Amino acid sequence: MSFSLVLKNKGPLAQAIEKVDTSSSVNLEATLKDNEVLIQFIASAINPSDVGVIEGWYPSAAELPLVPGNEGVAKVLKVGPGVSKLAVGDHVIPGKGLFGTWRTHAIASENDLLSIDKDLDIYTAAQIMVNPPTAYRMLKDFVTLKPGDCVMQNGANSAVGLLVIQLCKAWGYKTINVVRARPNPDDMAKLVSKLTEYGADHVVTEEDIANDEAMNEIWSSGTPKPILAFECIGGENANNCIRHLADEATMVIYGTMTKKPIEVPAGPTIFKQLRFVGFWLAKVYRGNPEEYLRMSAELVSMFKSGQLKAPKVVPVKMVDYLEAFEKSTNGFSEGKVVLTTEV
Repeated sequence: MSFSLVLKNKGPLAQAIEKVDTSSSVNLEATLKDNEVLIQFIASAINPSDVGVIEGWYPSAAELPLVPGNEGVAKVLKVGPGVSKLAVGDHVIPGKGLFGTWRTHAIASENDLLSIDKDLDIYTAAQIMVNPPTAYRMLKDFVTLKPGDCVMQNGANSAVGLLVIQLCKAWGYKTINVVRARPNPDDMAKLVSKLTEYGADHVVTEEDIANDEAMNEIWSSGTPKPILAFECIGGENANNCIRHLADEATMVIYGTMTKKPIEVPAGPTIFKQLRFVGFWLAKVYRGNPEEYLRMSAELVSMFKSGQLKAPKVVPVKMVDYLEAFEKSTNGFSEGKVVLTTEV
């Protein structure tokens, strides 16, 4: 059986998605046109941007109905006439945004797919299109960093956050990582230990960044004030991060999980010459596809060598999508939620 998770009308995640049977049109007996391939998704990631498209707060020009999902890894089951870049058994990832990965099977042009190394772990491959490039580009595109410089980020336990930590460690940058405090001290200790194992230099809570005394301990340890910051939370969390930026620092805004506004203070912005910029990965795809392919090859190499490791995955069968949605939006997920299918 093949099916798709379909968005027909925007609204709350659990209510807006409908499971639609596609067995009659997407199957091994389907007649493929020139350059078309039949693929079966093995694993498909759920990202905040996917939720944003569904709920209407993330910009998307796609018309409804649509199949959500930008990231996933699939296996080629059948190739049509004229297909030259792919073969049956190859693993592929989407080569364009808004591909629609929340489905078991799809028929697509080979030109809309990228072959991915079959030796790469499937859960890594399933989340290599969005979060690793986001972390990579934010570190490369806004400030010229040198070893010893400091990067601050909130949402540090997110998939992007964990990749930022690892890339900074690989390239010699210090990190200050802001997380929400856990009610249970043991849970908090485990979180700090986890981020430290990924390479974090400092892990602080939202309460810590509101406390100058707590932050002064970091500055007195020899860590410089951050010249680059990544913000994905909004509200008071972001406002307190701004307080600790170095002169002429840049804050890159790439998300708004609380949907609360950021209050940009006039004084520090003027006298410290702070800069605030937005980041949207879709523009990277459109603006320089050659650089995107080069970067992707570098990231795959770093994952295969062990220099990078993908954040922990919470696999949930695609048929149990409501459970997956709950796990991905409860605020304390144990890892990246990935929809899986039988292979």
